[in-house]
Amino acid sequence: MNKQKILCERLKRQGFVNPLKDSRDTEAYEQLFRLLQPVAPVFNSRPGSPPKLVHRTDFNDSMVSANLREQHRLVKGRFQGGRIGYVLEEDLSLYGTVFRKPMQKTSLFHEEVISMIQNSGGISKDQLKEDLPFKAKDVMAALKRMQEAFLVYESQVDTDWNTGWFDFKTEWPGIELHDDPAEAVSEMLLRFLDAVVFATLDQVRSWSELRLKTIQHSLDSLMERGEIIRTEINGLGEGYMQTNDLYLSDEEIKPSIFVLDKSDFLVRVYLNQLKSMFSERKVLQYILIDGEFKGAVIGHWRIGPHDVEDIELCLEQEEAEMRKQEIIAAVRDIYSRETTSILKFKGEPLLDVERRL
Repeated sequence: MNKQKILCERLKRQGFVNPLKDSRDTEAYEQLFRLLQPVAPVFNSRPGSPPKLVHRTDFNDSMVSANLREQHRLVKGRFQGGRIGYVLEEDLSLYGTVFRKPMQKTSLFHEEVISMIQNSGGISKDQLKEDLPFKAKDVMAALKRMQEAFLVYESQVDTDWNTGWFDFKTEWPGIELHDDPAEAVSEMLLRFLDAVVFATLDQVRSWSELRLKTIQHSLDSLMERGEIIRTEINGLGEGYMQTNDLYLSDEEIKPSIFVLDKSDFLVRVYLNQLKSMFSERKVLQYILIDGEFKGAVIGHWRIGPHDVEDIELCLEQEEAEMRKQEIIAAVRDIYSRETTSILKFKGEPLLDVERRL
């Protein structure tokens, strides 16, 4: 087993290689979605935006995921440390059990909020803020905390900001959330390793945001059952992979460049390392080059159009120059010429160079 095999297989499984082509094939879309869930909306998009499998489809999948969300096939919740994400309806029990943050004790304030939600049979947050004698920010904080505990459910069926809030048990009577998450964590980690092929302990923690003790307990259990192994891969470090992935085929990695936002599945896996690589820099997106993160798009995010201040790369100068046009084109897939100027490339002014390209 070596790094190239793992990176190549990872790109294939996650849909970077041979992305989905038919927007009508919802079965294939759901299969890929299941592998990468919880799937978050694009970072810094509207709160009601549907989730996206960025770069994994040859079509704009917003309409596909929006339709699945409208049909309640995709369910909104708070996972991975309280982050907004979507899972398939049949997997809500698994991911809810893993990521739920139980409330050991509810205050009278929380009880009053949930009582109004239950008695109304569903209510908008604007109506809650109007009817309850509390500050709006406190009501919103209570909704968020109870959503993390899976006590309430936010019905997001379109991009409307003023969504409906419901009692979770009433809306999802068939969903069972177990008090002991150990088995659910083990199942989720198997799915995670299926998607990522190999991961270090730090990468598992970075993606899941679970406690280290919880992760290690489930990994040890999976190793005892012979479902995963711990191994060291030159260039990747010591980590874990499924036993049935020990004999991957030899393939050459096809040159590829993808610009990925901070909510992307693979970015979340490497986020701790990426923060260290680009510390004290305002990162807009990260750049995946031939299966490895080797760059970042630098700039200050704004609601309106904003420039890319620099494209930083962890490449030797010769390789960076050789792939310059390819890298700029990948950034341009995200930031159009009509709205955004790219000011620098590896610290050097770029405007004149880009015009020639």
